[in-house]
This record gives sequence, C-alpha cells and structure tokens, in this order.
Amino acid sequence: MTVSVLVPSSISREAEDKREATHKLGYVARAATIFRADRLVVYPDRDGETGRFDGGFVSIVLRYAATPPYLRNEAWGMRDELEYAGILPPLRAMSQTGSESTGSGSSRQGIVTEVGPEGRVRVNCGLQHPISLNVPPNMAVEEGERVTVRIYSRRPVRAKLVDDPLPGLSIEQTDLQAALGREDAGVRIAASRFGEQLTVGRLETLAGRVQRDGMTVAFGAPERGLPAILGIEESAVGAAQDAAVDGDNGVEPTADPGFDLWLNTVPDQGSEVVRTEEALFATLAPLSLRE
Repeated sequence: MTVSVLVPSSISREAEDKREATHKLGYVARAATIFRADRLVVYPDRDGETGRFDGGFVSIVLRYAATPPYLRNEAWGMRDELEYAGILPPLRAMSQTGSESTGSGSSRQGIVTEVGPEGRVRVNCGLQHPISLNVPPNMAVEEGERVTVRIYSRRPVRAKLVDDPLPGLSIEQTDLQAALGREDAGVRIAASRFGEQLTVGRLETLAGRVQRDGMTVAFGAPERGLPAILGIEESAVGAAQDAAVDGDNGVEPTADPGFDLWLNTVPDQGSEVVRTEEALFATLAPLSLRE
C-alpha cells in the first residue's frame, strides 16, 4: 500500500519571486511528509509554466527539502535554485530522525564519502563522524551515492549498509499517465472543485479502499486546475468521471488519463481560490482517516 501525491510543474506559476516560490514548495513537501506520502511526483504542465519556476526548479527545491538536513550540504552544495533554501520549513520526517534503539533499528539515508578496499566504505549518515561499513554481497556503491543505513545503536555505533530503497519521501518527475498506470497506484483521485463533493458517506466507503489499496492523488496549479491542464471542459468533468467507470460515454480517451474519481474536498470553500499547498492539507487529511 503506497501513497503518491502528484503536483504540476506549473505549481509555482503565481509566485512573484524565488523566495515566494521556494516557500510554497516547502509546504507542499511538508504536507506530503505529514500524511506519509511515499512519492511526490512532479508531472509536466508546460503550457502553465511561466518560465521562471519550471519543472526543473520545482523538482530541485522539492528534492532538497526531502533530503535529510545532515546530508544537504554534501549532496547539493551551492545551486542558484536553492538561493532561498534556508526558509524551507523543516520536515522532521520520522525516517530522518534516526533511533536510539538497540532493538530492530531504524533506517536512515547516508551518502558514501569514500570507497575503500576489501568491500568497505565510509558513509555519512548523520552521526558524529562518517562510519566504516561492509558493502553487502551483490551490491555496488560509488563515492557520492546515497545509500540506506540500518542503525541499531549509537553508543556504541552498530550499523550496517542494506540494499533497500532510500527511506523517506521520494521525489520523481513523470507524466500523469505513467504515474496513474503504476501497479501500486491504488485509488486514483483527481482533486478538483468540479469533482463530486466529499461527504461523510462517501468517505466511509473510500477509506476502506484507500487503506487496502493505497492511493494516488493529483492536484492542479493556481488558476489552472486539472480540467484546464488536461484540456477538459469544466462542465465535462462528470462525464470524465463516468468514463473512468464504464469507458463508454463519448469522452475522448486521451482527455482523462485514468482517474477513478474526481473529488471536491473543499465543497463549501469560502475563498475564491484554494492554493495547491492548501488543497494538499484539505485533501490528504480526510483521505488519511481509517475505518
């Protein structure tokens, strides 16, 4: 069961400057972290980009935000896109806090600082000093590569390198169809003010499906929601939703990339516009409830 959050490359289109764009993306990453998303995917919306803060900028800032603080300087160095990275809110992701436990241990990201002889490497994983670890059989690592370290104890240090996916929020770039077509996509939801209203009754049914299968939730951009990004008339959103159910209502198959449900999670919004980062909190909070 996985949770994927999809945001467009045009998400910062209304930002007046780099500082504002960075601040906005920080709260996108924070929302994804709070609600334990596994993936935060940036999908292309080139028609909606303003040219200043395109998908490359969005992806770099989000990747930096998702990098554990103890690795940021070594992993990123100085980049123009990260001029205002200092204002990013801390994620304090559970996977980044480590563990004092001497039991089953916890996983942390590390970065290989040196490849030595006899299958050993030195890894910076946020402890006082880089630690020397054996490389597991059939696992090859290079200097500068990020790896997963299982820490069992800090005093004394007991840890090992494991051939597992990096813990924490994964930032990816891919198109909507590819993201929705993953085998582990779960319930595929389009968050839109033109979708069906989220009610207590609908949530009760949806919660069980999400808990069992996971979910992929896609969001639009400021002043450019999913219907505009997909080229669907707002009045045709209901038809697009029916197409997802029965596939036979005259809607062009390329209009809707494969959503199971168009959902309005702020059915009585008091503001004319709900910003994308606000929509993330408003949508992921109820969808994270359990039966």
